[in-house]
Amino acid sequence: MSTRAPAVEARQLIKTYPGEVTALAGMDITVEPGTVFGLLGPNGAGKSTTIKILTTLARPDSGAATVAGHDVLRHPDRVRRAIGVVAQKSGADPVATGRENLRLQGRLHGMRGPALNRRVGELLDRFSLVDAADRQVKGYSGGMQRRLDVALGLVHRPEVLFLDEPTTGLDPEARTAMWDEIARLTGDEGLTILLTTHHLEEADRLAERIAIVDRGRVVVEGTPDLLKGELRGDAVHLELREAVGDGGGTLLRGALGGLSGVHEVLIDGRRVSARADDGAAAVPALLTALERIGVAVAAATVARPSLDDVYLRYAGRRYSEAEAESAAAVGAVAHGGAEPAPVGGAR
Repeated sequence: MSTRAPAVEARQLIKTYPGEVTALAGMDITVEPGTVFGLLGPNGAGKSTTIKILTTLARPDSGAATVAGHDVLRHPDRVRRAIGVVAQKSGADPVATGRENLRLQGRLHGMRGPALNRRVGELLDRFSLVDAADRQVKGYSGGMQRRLDVALGLVHRPEVLFLDEPTTGLDPEARTAMWDEIARLTGDEGLTILLTTHHLEEADRLAERIAIVDRGRVVVEGTPDLLKGELRGDAVHLELREAVGDGGGTLLRGALGGLSGVHEVLIDGRRVSARADDGAAAVPALLTALERIGVAVAAATVARPSLDDVYLRYAGRRYSEAEAESAAAVGAVAHGGAEPAPVGGAR
């Protein structure tokens, strides 16, 4: 653990919107310098609201936060000089060229002359945009435009870079290329990156530490390997032929809970999940126990623990369920571009 002051620190951030919609319900995060820290959660969990507060674009109802040692409420101008921001939507001027966008960004930060030209050239080369530098951005592919967005955030050599869902909308090849570039940033420039994502694989691959966010608060934080390692044994997932009726959950838990080496049984309609010391050995016992109470199984899978299993353990529901819940609420509440509020209230 670093002895230096945190690059980003937030304590008990609370944010509500009209209609008693709770976006943040006591958000706490600490990001060490020179690391990639991931805020992982479904759309609507509160990630973008957190980013808006940390980048001085919104004010919390209560709580405190510092970025690069500067208080976001008392010294927002200092925070802005110390950070780079890559928002979900591109901030590039589509009718300007890539080079023109970079030069304008540099001038906004007080850069001029040869120093600005050198920096623009460095970034065009680094992000493989030299051949497209003098073309209008509206003709760029999605991957090229996203690389330009990151370059724009780096022009003034910030201490902290905020990446809000940086690979949304990219095809798999462009997403992988972006992952590679993000991974290089901390090593090459000692940059601190706060990344928000709803992609489990992205958080697992990029972030040295992650905070899983659900309904406006952090439910667990740690390294991906540590969080997965805390889940004993294997993940066993069963799909039943029919959903259990009222009282069926109690019957299922009674049948499965007493099996040796089986832990943390969770039931949701037709899906049953459990931890098992030895997944392969546990499946026959689970199937036999369910057969005894007249419950038929359509499919069974065994896997090593994943971040989806971590989310299930600490949020009490599957990640896909949380995303579906959020998607169902999109458009239900609109408050000035903030994240849509899912059932449960968080943004």
